[in-house]
Amino acid sequence: MRLETVPSPKRHELVESTIFEGDALHALQRLPSQSIQCIVTSPPYWGLRDYDIEGQIGLEETLPQFINRLVAVFAEAKRVLRNDGVLWLNIGDGYTSGNRGYRAPDKKNPARAMSVRPDTPEGLKPKDLLGIPWRLAFALQDDGWYLRSDIVWHKPNAMPESVKDRPTRCHEYLFMFSKSERYFYDHATAKEPAVNGALRNRRSVWSINTQATEHAHYAVFPPQLIEPCILSTARENDFVLDPFFGSGTVGLVCQKLGHRYLGIELNPEYVDLAVERLRPLTHNVLRLKAA
Repeated sequence: MRLETVPSPKRHELVESTIFEGDALHALQRLPSQSIQCIVTSPPYWGLRDYDIEGQIGLEETLPQFINRLVAVFAEAKRVLRNDGVLWLNIGDGYTSGNRGYRAPDKKNPARAMSVRPDTPEGLKPKDLLGIPWRLAFALQDDGWYLRSDIVWHKPNAMPESVKDRPTRCHEYLFMFSKSERYFYDHATAKEPAVNGALRNRRSVWSINTQATEHAHYAVFPPQLIEPCILSTARENDFVLDPFFGSGTVGLVCQKLGHRYLGIELNPEYVDLAVERLRPLTHNVLRLKAA
């Protein structure tokens, strides 16, 4: 047996907004502890998209593998989050595949077609709703996160579904987690208009339209969903992190609100899109080699 000491990854000094191209877990290991004030992110959903990139999250063979992989990513994210920081996590749900290794296109949504799908998880039945958002939320809670709020993102313009045996889904979840019992939350900034025009404490159902993008990225993460998260839990010029950066919408919102951002994205095509969208204020792009 040979014993070998593996050196810790060199920490990247945070000075300016930066995009990391690489695996989320490996890139997070490069960041200093307690360097981020706010995390806003939407990881890939399980079994719903094939991004055709090696190392992608979302096509694990089993649902527990998917959940465990995200728990590991967010455990490292918790290390880089300040003690008074907050994580906002958007995650969608899906249905079991019935052990079909594909998903047919929907005439109202051709992009849903897939040539590969995970099998139905053990203990579930064909046509079961997977319950992924709450499975992940409880797993993160078990891993030490404080689960502070479950926000229902109501989509008034939700994509139609060709179903006749259940209601059409028009919502996703946005979970608010904290690292500690006490954390930074700007109650006044988070307020929303009431019916009488006065301001009231923000409610837990947010009606926000999905937003089409000219860029070739499947995920739709509208700025209106991101803005309240950053405004209420990050101070001006704080670092905001999105470990699943996609085409960079969190970065765009940060630029608008006066915050620095860190984005991590595995797919080089999406990194290029993000750089194009964020010019000329993106100063640093680091392309990491696989660990």
